[in-house]
Amino acid sequence: MKTKLDIEKEIVVGGLTPLTTIDYPGELAAVIFMQGCPWSCGYCQNTDLLPSKSINTIAWSDVLIFLEKRKDLLDAVVFSGGEPTLQSGLEQAMQQIKSMGFKIGLHSAGIYPDRLQQVLPLIDWVGLDIKSAKKDYDKITGVKGSGEKAWKSARAVIDSGVSYEFRTTVHPDMLNQQQLSELVKELTELGVENYVIQQCVTGHCLDESRRVVSSPKLEQSVINQFSRQFSSFEMRNPDSV
Repeated sequence: MKTKLDIEKEIVVGGLTPLTTIDYPGELAAVIFMQGCPWSCGYCQNTDLLPSKSINTIAWSDVLIFLEKRKDLLDAVVFSGGEPTLQSGLEQAMQQIKSMGFKIGLHSAGIYPDRLQQVLPLIDWVGLDIKSAKKDYDKITGVKGSGEKAWKSARAVIDSGVSYEFRTTVHPDMLNQQQLSELVKELTELGVENYVIQQCVTGHCLDESRRVVSSPKLEQSVINQFSRQFSSFEMRNPDSV
């Protein structure tokens, strides 16, 4: 197993939330934001975390010192981003934190399915961002073949038996009701039971042209239809995300 010094070189932390009640269902958690993401989704809100390098990083050793002081106060630690599975030291970092007694949560877009499969045995809960039906992925991420990777990750999460939440951020100018219906059909065919639709906060989109929304919100009848297709379904208000 790698030492703390080795992991320090392979983990780039872009931010830390000391306490949250919304990033891991039912648990008090801290969130570690991993630096870097290879996709450029037009509605992305965490634009400062997209570059692989930043001048505002936090040393991994400082993260561990913080968590040592929170052992009796927090239940879980969530790795978010950015894209956590971009980090080559993610597995070792999770092992360290799990050994401290914390549950492990992960927020991922499924960009690196092989690395996701590698860490799934360490994870207690995963929130997987699934952006669209497979055929529409490239238009959202700006990366060819991104749908294949994301849906391979989705299959891995379902097969793993790990507790999960699949969620889709809907910018109405990027994912219309027909496309969303196609996505829901693919999710139900995959066997997804827990699904959340998040309304996009448009004011800070990566793509400035997406900051003005011209399309209508989802019709209530469509929302009702979706809710009948999952064991657990939620329309999540942007203010609660």
